Amino acid sequence: MAAGSVTGTIFKVTTWGESHGKAIGVVVDGCPAGLSLCEADIQAVLDRRRPGQNRFATQRKEGDEVELLSGVFEGKTTGTPVSMLVWNKDQRSKDYSQIASCYRPGHADYTFDRKFGFRDYRGGGRSSARETIGRVAAGAVAKKLLKELGITVCAYVQSIGPVSVDLARFDLQEAGNNTLCMPDAAAASAAAEFLEAKMAERDSVGGVVECVLSGLPAGLGEPVFEKLDAALAKAILSIGAVKGFEIGDGFHASRAAGSENNDAFIAGADGKIRKATNHSGGVLGGLSDGSDVIFRAAFKPTPSIAKPQATVNTDGENINLEIHGRHDPIVAVRAAVVVEAMAALVAADLLLLSMTARLDRIKTFFQTREETK
Repeated sequence: MAAGSVTGTIFKVTTWGESHGKAIGVVVDGCPAGLSLCEADIQAVLDRRRPGQNRFATQRKEGDEVELLSGVFEGKTTGTPVSMLVWNKDQRSKDYSQIASCYRPGHADYTFDRKFGFRDYRGGGRSSARETIGRVAAGAVAKKLLKELGITVCAYVQSIGPVSVDLARFDLQEAGNNTLCMPDAAAASAAAEFLEAKMAERDSVGGVVECVLSGLPAGLGEPVFEKLDAALAKAILSIGAVKGFEIGDGFHASRAAGSENNDAFIAGADGKIRKATNHSGGVLGGLSDGSDVIFRAAFKPTPSIAKPQATVNTDGENINLEIHGRHDPIVAVRAAVVVEAMAALVAADLLLLSMTARLDRIKTFFQTREETK
């Protein structure tokens, strides 16, 4: 029994570790041999979710330096499990002693206690956002694999509280220039003001992350229970604090007429079939249709806030609680790279699964292999 820490069928990922344990890590099994990979490749992606980089992130001081332990030789993957580790160095477990005997509103304290009869109250243990280090490291491997196939994945913050990106000002490069990962400088400035006001009130804010997968071939996904959009939804909803998922026009499609929502097919100048629009978000019948796959994840406000809250202790007594320690005032900003990682993991796994979908392609693979011996 994997107890919920494993994802993937061929490109299989197992994360491990707790927020205040000795280390956080991940094992990636099923990565093809021959992929160029080094610690710098993983570190560049991990640095995007590293804490303490600006005022709007937790001030926990972690370098989050990755160690590549196995599965790579002379700069190439070997086809065996790729194991990676990041040491925890700046734990302040005493900050959590006050909540050892009570349940924080919006957290997994109560549910973990009911499931296991025990919980690691230091930062939430496995339910901590720090668990996503393993996801991001594995996602870095998946993204390198996708890049070899001309596939890219990019996520950014679409909205923070009531402030949304204006499509008329959309500039993807700008997302890398501001601390809130928003592709709209004016929206980022307004969102920063809103965040500052909420922080002054000792409160937190939610947001929406949008993600675009480009270059996926048509036909990716499996019918019925393993559809591409279903796999993405499961992966994204497995990220802590995600409370909503939509793809393409999403909930807006429920208010449209069929004539408005359907994407017309057209023949391009090169003879390839394309769509005139992309209301479907790149998925038809659960399979990729060759267009960009576009989806959004809604993140709730960070539940750890300093404002007084009503709760109960483990004896069932009503108490008031003020949470101390170092916490992000918004989850969505540092979570954009986590959304990218999960999307990349789903795409990599389904690409490998799709290799066996057609007999003609299996014959071609093995015939070519015999000819190259």
